Amino acid sequence: MRNLFGGGQGAGTSRGADSSRLPRHSSGWKELQKHLKSRESLRILDIGPTSSTNINYVTSLGHSIYMANLVEEAAKPEWIIPGEAGEEAKYDVDRFLAANLNFSGRNFDVVILWDTADYLPEALVEPLFTRLHEVIEPGGLMLAFFHATTDAATVFCRYHLTDTEVVEMQKAANYPVLHIYSNRKIETLLRDFSTYRFFLAKDSLREVIITR
Repeated sequence: MRNLFGGGQGAGTSRGADSSRLPRHSSGWKELQKHLKSRESLRILDIGPTSSTNINYVTSLGHSIYMANLVEEAAKPEWIIPGEAGEEAKYDVDRFLAANLNFSGRNFDVVILWDTADYLPEALVEPLFTRLHEVIEPGGLMLAFFHATTDAATVFCRYHLTDTEVVEMQKAANYPVLHIYSNRKIETLLRDFSTYRFFLAKDSLREVIITR
């Protein structure tokens, strides 16, 4: 992806993030948008930096929306358990999930994951998909993006929904991409779901529509 967002501050901060938005055609969003427009009173979980545009758009369709910025939260050092006697430090997965993916019994009809999985510590990725499988209603949908390649110009983005086939990408912070998943690995992460469909794209992002 070309670096059209300008410069930024240190890793993990949104200060100084460019306010410009880059439009990107999204076949996955096109399909999900049809679903949102054909149904009423859905519960949507948007996993990414908070976007007032997304909140306003989803609620204008008569749905409710809940936000969770897992990448920012996962980067905090408080989740690291120091190793003892030469052992490696570990990530406190259970405590992270309890604090950030506990929805008090609430389930969702749609989850928009964006490219969150690419930015999370490895220990969190499989537990994330397991948890999402638990909280998505049977027959519910999830839209996920995965980076096929990355370079120094790749940036962590806030994604804004539009009433077209376009999503707008806006630089949000300088978190590094931690994973590049093959299609086979993505399929492994989605093994508990009913079906999934990959969409080809002209840039470095792969899109997947997943059915619970």
